[in-house]
Amino acid sequence: MPYTPILATLGYVLSPDCSRVLLVHRNARAHDAHLGKYNGLGGKLEADEDIVAGLRRELHEEAGIECRALQLRGTISWPGFGKHGEDWFGFVFLVTAFDGEVPARNAEGDLEWIAIERVLDLPLWEGDRHFLPLVFDADPRPFHGVMPYRDGRLVSWTVTRI
Repeated sequence: MPYTPILATLGYVLSPDCSRVLLVHRNARAHDAHLGKYNGLGGKLEADEDIVAGLRRELHEEAGIECRALQLRGTISWPGFGKHGEDWFGFVFLVTAFDGEVPARNAEGDLEWIAIERVLDLPLWEGDRHFLPLVFDADPRPFHGVMPYRDGRLVSWTVTRI
């Protein structure tokens, strides 16, 4: 059976001094599957856009910013991650320059600048703890991971760097 995941972007926006990252604290909607967790910005790719255009659109919609510089840090396949067991495939970016003023919140929750060294102390998806160090490390090689979920729980994590 062919693998037909939902394609998505996930962006981690750095502060101008590169010491903090912009995260959304998903605290605005009571029935949000991500309620209480911190996450990068992004979302589903639309049919008429490439992956970079999709990230730029999501950053504009979610944080009111225009991306000026970014790096593809990696990809992650999330079989079974969706609310109803849907498969997701994400392109993970580090945004190193942007224009615009970030609002205090969006429709999903509060937008917060978090010191990079504190990120793993936050309430996150279990799997985020595995790939987030790869987003912020100095290794220039992109990572490519597979992170299956079952019933909302991480099953395993495998990663390759090339």
